[in-house]
Amino acid sequence: MIQAILDLKNQGLIAEEKIGIEQITRHLERAAKDLKVAEANLKIDNEASYNYAYLALLRTSRALIFCYGFRPIDGQQHKTLVIFCEAVLGKNFSKLVVRFDRMRKFRNKFTYEEPGILVSRQQTEEALKEAKEFVKKVRVFIQAKNPQKKLV
Repeated sequence: MIQAILDLKNQGLIAEEKIGIEQITRHLERAAKDLKVAEANLKIDNEASYNYAYLALLRTSRALIFCYGFRPIDGQQHKTLVIFCEAVLGKNFSKLVVRFDRMRKFRNKFTYEEPGILVSRQQTEEALKEAKEFVKKVRVFIQAKNPQKKLV
C-alpha cells in the first residue's frame, strides 16, 4: 500500500470500507451531470457554475478513494481527498491535483470565509475546463484499475 494512504489511515483521516462498484459508478455519473449543470449555469451564475464544477471534482475523487476501499472520515474530507488523489494518481496528475486543491481553497473562501466575493466569468470558465479534464482523466484511471467492470 502507498505510504501516503497508510499515513492518512493512521491519522484517522480515512477508514477502510468495502464499497461496491455501483456506488463508484453513481459518483462518476453524478460528476458528469455536475459538469453539465456547471456548463448550463455559466450564463446565469458564476458562483453556482464554479461550485458545480468543483462538485464534479469532489465526486470523482470520492469515486477514486472508493476504488481503493477507503472513505474519508474526518472534518476535512475535501482536503483529505486532495491528499489521497495526489498520493494515488502520482506525478502524471500533479498539475490536475494542484488545480483541484486551488479550486477547493477558492470555493471554501467564497462559500464560508468571504460570502459575496465575486467569482469572475474567467475564473469560472477556467474551473470548468479544469474540472472536465480532471473528471475525464481520473475516470480513465479508475476504469484502468477496474478493467473487468464497465463503469459509465
